[in-house]
Amino acid sequence: MSTPTAERAAGAHLLDDKVVMVCGVGPGLGRALALRSAHAGADVVLAARTESNLQSVAQEVEALGRKALVVPSDIADASSRSELVDAAVSHFGRVDALMNSAFVHQPQQRLVDVDLDQARRWSDVNVLASVGLVQKLMPTLVESRGAVVLINSMVIRNRLPGFGAYRMDKAALLAAARGLSVDLGPEGVRVNSVAPGYIMADKVRGHFERVAAQRAVSAQQVHDEIAAETDLRRLPTPEEIADAAVFLASDMASGITGQCIDVTCGQTHD
Repeated sequence: MSTPTAERAAGAHLLDDKVVMVCGVGPGLGRALALRSAHAGADVVLAARTESNLQSVAQEVEALGRKALVVPSDIADASSRSELVDAAVSHFGRVDALMNSAFVHQPQQRLVDVDLDQARRWSDVNVLASVGLVQKLMPTLVESRGAVVLINSMVIRNRLPGFGAYRMDKAALLAAARGLSVDLGPEGVRVNSVAPGYIMADKVRGHFERVAAQRAVSAQQVHDEIAAETDLRRLPTPEEIADAAVFLASDMASGITGQCIDVTCGQTHD
């Protein structure tokens, strides 16, 4: 069975000459969000805590003929968010879209066992940082009649045990996106979410390998068992998830707001 690859063409010209801010840029989905935005014609503001990751992705963006601005940031910190937005607007003059994939994946444990002080710190990144970014970006998003795409998770749809705190944060993020859609819709700004399933990239491959070692089976068997739960019998790539975000940020989705698109290869049905 063929699987889409990173080399396939992105939605050509969907984001021509727009400025997209991507937060949570790492080697997986964050990188894909940045590169697919560049493939679609956007200049990109790159934000994360690790500057080396940002510089690497910036080179890839520029190799595609688009401009990249690197801003090392901790989006859970209000002053860092302000510096990020100020730098972006100063450099490019505006921001047309925000894509935020930054998150903390909490340890797997029952919600009744979670340390609530830790949970508050996780929520700062997983929920409140997105709201804070939109608050700070609001003037430029309103001016450009822009868009926000927040990366959620299929955990809001399933009932797997051990994801209580993460599920709680992602459910709150979904509610935040819908609340922001209500608030900003009259100003012409759209706010949507994308909920991925297992993302077929290095982190998930590593997880499959660890599970396989514990069970004394092959990593391929672990993969195949998970993939069997999907309609397409495979797992989505970072690029497929990023393409959904690009679509939602583009004028092709001009009538879509307050929605959440699942990109799970059919593992979930909303």
